[in-house]
Amino acid sequence: MRLIFMGPPGVGKGTQAKRYSARHHIPKISTGDILREAVLKKTPLGLQAKSFMDSGKLVPDDVVIGIIRERLKEPDCKDGFILDGFPRTVPQAAALKAMLEANRLGIDRVLNFELPEDELIRRLSGRRSCPNCQSVFHVEFSPPRERDRCDACGEKLVQRQDDLPETVRKRQEVYQSQTRPLVRLYEAQNILSRIDGSGDPETVYRRVEGSTGS
Repeated sequence: MRLIFMGPPGVGKGTQAKRYSARHHIPKISTGDILREAVLKKTPLGLQAKSFMDSGKLVPDDVVIGIIRERLKEPDCKDGFILDGFPRTVPQAAALKAMLEANRLGIDRVLNFELPEDELIRRLSGRRSCPNCQSVFHVEFSPPRERDRCDACGEKLVQRQDDLPETVRKRQEVYQSQTRPLVRLYEAQNILSRIDGSGDPETVYRRVEGSTGS
């Protein structure tokens, strides 16, 4: 299947995309992961994207579209994929549609994950990340065994700039203004399912499977 997992930052779509990818053996393609790796490696793309990410703004469409276009050419996407965090704007959605239609393909289902804003801010602002191995913890939901230290490699954990409360609020505002129109777009195409993001990950995953007919 060719799927899009969308929803505001912190809603849990990345966690669910990872589960679905492992079970159904199709790649999870996250623009956020690709961009953060580029930032870490200080590539030209990473340096270009960093200023936008640090301030909670979306990375420009042309940069993100280029990343996705190259990734979808990889052999592992032949039998399907999950797009996590793309498209985020109407122009990105139009570019994706053109990419797929050029190969007589289309999106099978769009899953829109939903949660109240106060819960989203609580989830994101509590995240702590390892700058060395990229492991992610949460001060409330999944704390490290040793305070402020990564379980995997022992590196001191940090709070990413885009997880600070003020940046989180900005990210939510950006999402509401630029990405919510996609909900109406995909609803009009009758391929959108709304997923309640509340509850434990396994409960949410059962909703995901039900919405895709798996």
